[in-house]
Amino acid sequence: MHGEYKVPGGKLVVVDLEERDGRIADFHLAGDFFLEPDDALADIDAAVEGLPIESDVMAIAAAVRAALPEGAQLLGFTPEAVGTAVRRALVTAPGWRDFDWEIVHERAVSPRMNLALDEVLTGRVGDGRRRPTLRIWEWDENAVVIGSFQSLRNEVDPDGAAKHGFDVVRRISGGGAMLMGANSIVTYSLYVPASLVAGLTFADSYAFLDDWVLQALRALGIEATYQPLNDIASPQGKIGGAAQKRLANGGVLHHATLSYDMDGQMMTEVLRIGREKLSDKGTTSAAKRVDPLRRQTGLPREAIIEKLKETFAALYGAVPGSITDDEYAEAEALVESKFATDAWLRRVP
Repeated sequence: MHGEYKVPGGKLVVVDLEERDGRIADFHLAGDFFLEPDDALADIDAAVEGLPIESDVMAIAAAVRAALPEGAQLLGFTPEAVGTAVRRALVTAPGWRDFDWEIVHERAVSPRMNLALDEVLTGRVGDGRRRPTLRIWEWDENAVVIGSFQSLRNEVDPDGAAKHGFDVVRRISGGGAMLMGANSIVTYSLYVPASLVAGLTFADSYAFLDDWVLQALRALGIEATYQPLNDIASPQGKIGGAAQKRLANGGVLHHATLSYDMDGQMMTEVLRIGREKLSDKGTTSAAKRVDPLRRQTGLPREAIIEKLKETFAALYGAVPGSITDDEYAEAEALVESKFATDAWLRRVP
C-alpha cells in the first residue's frame, strides 16, 4: 500500500506499507522533508511497524512522537503528517493527479445562481457525471452570503444592507458571512469526489484542498499560510476563509473567498460583527483583521485570478472546461425552488 500527503506549506510525506494479520507491516517512510538526526528515520519506521491497521492519525502520531530521540528536528512535516499519510495508504486514497480536472471560469451570474451551481456541480461530481472541477465565480450584483447555520438577524443589518445595495442569500455550507462586493473579492469552488480527501480529518481536508492557493499567492510575493480551521492569512492579517459541504452521494464542495479590496466602514455597517466574535482576534476592528490582495500585490483582480488558474493547471494538469446548458438549467430551477425562497433564507431566523 502506498500513501502520500503534501503538508500544506511544507513537504511531501510518502509511506509504503503492507497489512499483515490486522497490523501494519514492512513500513517505510520517505519524502522531501528534513530530519535530524539521520537515524531518526529508522525510529519512525519502527514506531509505526506493528500498529493495528485501525489506528487513527492521532494514535500513529503519538507512537512516532514517543519513538523520536530527544532533540530530534522534523522540518517540513510532523508526526501527524506521518499519520495522515498512513491513513491515506490504508484507504487507498487517490492523489490530485489521479483525476482529470477542469477549470471553469464563465459569465457572471447572480449570487443565488452561483450558490445553486455549487450544489448542482457538487452533486454531479459525486454521481460521476462531471469531472472534478475548479470554478471561479463571477457575479453581477452585490450580496451578503451567510453560512448555512448562521442566524439571519444576528449576522446582517438590514438597514445597512439596503443602504449599500446588498442582497442577502444563504449558502449550503457552514462558516461565516462573506461580503460579495462587485470586483472586491475572489471566490472559487472545488467540486471533488470524497475519495480525494479519504484518510484526512475534516479539519486537515481544508488545508489540503487549499494548498495550491498558498502556492499561487506565494508566487505573487505574499507570505500566505493556513490558519486552522479555515482561514488563509498573511503576517498582516486574514486574506480569506473557506467552507465545505459534503453530499450523501460522495460529492464534496470546498469553496473559499479571498478579499481583493474592501471598505472596512461599509463592512461594519452591513454585517453585525459582534465583540464576542472578535474577542480572540487581538483587535477591536473587523476591518483591521483583513489584509486585501490589492494592497499586498498592487495587481488587478483579473491578474490574481489568472495566477490561481495557472497554478492549479500546472500542479494538477487541469484543462479549461465549461458548464453545460443542462447544468445551468438545473441550477436555475434550484434558485426558484430553494435559494430565492424566504423559507431557505430564514431557515435560521
